This record gives sequence, C-alpha cells and structure tokens, in this order.
Amino acid sequence: MAEAADRDPAQGPGPAPGADLEPGADRDPESHEGPLTIYLVKQLELAIRSFMDEALRPFGLTTFQYTALTVLQHRGTLSSAQLARRSFVRPQTMHEIVRSLEERGLIERAHAPGNRRTMEARLTREGKELLAACAPAVQKLEDRLLHGMPEKRRSAFRQGLEDGLVSLTGRHHR
Repeated sequence: MAEAADRDPAQGPGPAPGADLEPGADRDPESHEGPLTIYLVKQLELAIRSFMDEALRPFGLTTFQYTALTVLQHRGTLSSAQLARRSFVRPQTMHEIVRSLEERGLIERAHAPGNRRTMEARLTREGKELLAACAPAVQKLEDRLLHGMPEKRRSAFRQGLEDGLVSLTGRHHR
C-alpha cells in the first residue's frame, strides 16, 4: 500500500508506462508513454466532480443531486432504480438523494401507473427553476474544460468519450 502511495501520480495505478497490460500482450504500435487513458478519464472525472461541487454549493446541491435532477429533466418520470442507473450511483445512494430532493420540494414522487409498488419521481416547478439557475455555473465549467481546445479537437474529444462509452456499455448517449 505504501508503494502505491509513493508512486508518481502522473504514472497512474497499475503497470508502469510501457509495461504489458497482460502477460504476453503485444503493445499497440500507436500507444504512447504516459498514464493509461482510463486513469486520465478517472482523474478528469474527479476534477470535474470537485469543480461541480464547488459551482453547485451556492445552490445547495451536490454533483450527484444535480445529475439526478438533469436526468429527470431529460427523461421525465423515472423510478429510483432507473434514476440510479442513469445517474451512475448505487440504488441505496439514490434513495438518499431522492429523499433529500423530495424534502426540498425539487422532485415529487407518485405511484407508477399500473404498479402501486413502484414510486416514480419527476421534477417540480421548483426543481426546474433551480436547474435553470444552475445552468450558467455549469456552462462556465464546461467552457473552462474546453478552453483553448480548437473546435475540431472539441468534437474529436467529445466523440472519443462517446465512443469509449459505447465500447464499454453498448449504449449510445441520448
């Protein structure tokens, strides 16, 4: 454990740059020295989450709560289980998020039509208004992420992220 803590963070977890990922695996001739792509993506995710939490703090939201609200904004009415899957959190975590958003009046829940055991959540007017109020802060972070990147590279960056998502999950972003 101490060895991992002493490792250069730019190197990332796992094998040293240039080491085979699997015994006997051939290196991709287009690969380069440096951290694995998955490490860079995780570092980007952590940075985004930190900056998102900071940007959303004045609105009394966490990144996870904001994500749940935006999923409801785009998908309409969803059960907590559906919302958890689309927000990339465990169902137990979503239960707490839904409870807190409902207590604040940002979402409301009702029994699903034809299934009295399932509760579905949807945005309230207050939830929609809060998302609209958050939009400039979130857009500012998006602009900061892409700042200095030429438009052509922005499109390629976005496409690369979408392609990776499809490769891993089989699902296209909607």
